Amino acid sequence: MPERPAIEVHDLVKVFARGRVRALDGLSFEAGTGTILGVLGPNGAGKTTAVRILSTVIRPDSGRAAILGIDVGGDPAAVRRIIGLAGQNAAVDENLSGRQNLQMIGRLSHMGRGPARRRADELLEQFELTHAATRPLKTYSGGMRRRLDLAAALVAQPPVLFFDEPTTGLDPHTRQDMWTWTERLARAGTTVLLTTQYLEEADRLADRVIVVDHGRVIAEGTPAALKAELGATVLLVTLEDHERARDAAALLETVGSRPPTVEDHVVELNVDNGPRAGSEAMRALDAAGIAVLGLELRQPSLDDVFLRLTGRKAEAEPGARPLAAAPAAT
Repeated sequence: MPERPAIEVHDLVKVFARGRVRALDGLSFEAGTGTILGVLGPNGAGKTTAVRILSTVIRPDSGRAAILGIDVGGDPAAVRRIIGLAGQNAAVDENLSGRQNLQMIGRLSHMGRGPARRRADELLEQFELTHAATRPLKTYSGGMRRRLDLAAALVAQPPVLFFDEPTTGLDPHTRQDMWTWTERLARAGTTVLLTTQYLEEADRLADRVIVVDHGRVIAEGTPAALKAELGATVLLVTLEDHERARDAAALLETVGSRPPTVEDHVVELNVDNGPRAGSEAMRALDAAGIAVLGLELRQPSLDDVFLRLTGRKAEAEPGARPLAAAPAAT
């Protein structure tokens, strides 16, 4: 009998603004035990709303979710005992020290005073905060606050973790450390749901990726499989201006494996044979009298996947879809 997924989400719907905005629109996905699921999407796509539902902060209008087989809506208290959450804003007390915050979370998790103190000190060392252990949180820098928030999510060593854009505001060194810690957690059997706008982060960490837009999953698979769907190579052709780029894109419709896209004065094509496609593009543009300022070949990235699927970069802020364009909640 196959193992039950650690996280199960079926047809979640959530509306806000008195029913005018649909944040989730039939969202469905699963995450296996001991895996890292990357959730990609721009601001407003529904990522944080999904995490808030899964962590029992809010309830869906319809649909079902379960963590390790426990229904999120039916037994939220039991769910809270087996999850950890590190959100975009630090969920800690400004007036307590770093050590006091972690000890308090340990005590709230039903740990004894001694074990809570030892776990706090262990995490302070792991996240390089020992030097600031006795300082009030309000004296911490932004990066230090983020590290403490991540440590807080790990106090009770939960089997399922929700990381909602956890590396936002972290310096590159700490971000790399966070990636290493996350990989170690998954190897030890922890299930991690990671929402992110850093495409490199999902590519590095995720066993599987789902792309969310307008509150629903529009693509899923391993990072390698999603990138492979685009073609072997990305061809970038730089022109003098946007008008010339649009002319070039129309001329190069048949060169790539998919229709080209235009951003500013650059035409992007997904091609199966980079050198041959590059030569073909240069010949066609030269024959049409269109001057080329630059030509580049590179491997496809998750950023390319996201742009192809949504028509915009991951850092765009489209907002949630109005209900007028979606079926009514049930």
